[in-house]
Amino acid sequence: MDLADFPHRLSHRRLAAIVRGRSAHAALHTVLTLVEEGVDLIEVSLNTDDACGVIAKAVRSVGQDAFIGAGTVVTRHDLLCAQDAGATWVVTPVVGEGVTAAVEQGLPVLAGALTPTEAATAMAAGATAVKLFPASIGGPAYLRALKDPFPDLPLVPVGGVDAQAIPEYFAAGALAVGVGSPLVGDAAHGGDLDGLRLRARRFRAACQGEERAA
Repeated sequence: MDLADFPHRLSHRRLAAIVRGRSAHAALHTVLTLVEEGVDLIEVSLNTDDACGVIAKAVRSVGQDAFIGAGTVVTRHDLLCAQDAGATWVVTPVVGEGVTAAVEQGLPVLAGALTPTEAATAMAAGATAVKLFPASIGGPAYLRALKDPFPDLPLVPVGGVDAQAIPEYFAAGALAVGVGSPLVGDAAHGGDLDGLRLRARRFRAACQGEERAA
């Protein structure tokens, strides 16, 4: 899959799932279930049990059907571990070494930022987009305020984004949304995959502007 296609895929799909789990086995099956439900931008957080192993197995399983990324990338070591496992994009909690290493390696990166200064610094460092985190602090109104001085800033709110809030974030100018526990629930800890399927359909519908799935 052409990595140059990632920004287009992000703006088109508008939903990035965040998988963070205590069980590597459950985390892997969570990723595979999301892909089966059409969620094809998936970040496996590096504080997941055996995260790089999960990424490697997921990449082998899904092939060209999804972009599997790594989240909570803080250091260069984190980045290289994720890249060696086959991650094709990364997400960082801050603007730092993880962002620099990802840009050097040619991987798309969503750089974590909250303030205007952090967001501008992230883009100057070569980030593909800004992970606005935690989005719950200011909600859609804060994102809209950031877009006033930076109308072209690609913002992806993460943290407390539920299906009901998604239309508001898009109306405020979000490029896409990143969703963890409201979508994944307890699936990555060994919980209910049927419930995950239902939530995946609901979030996909919300991101595509459709009526929510029953």
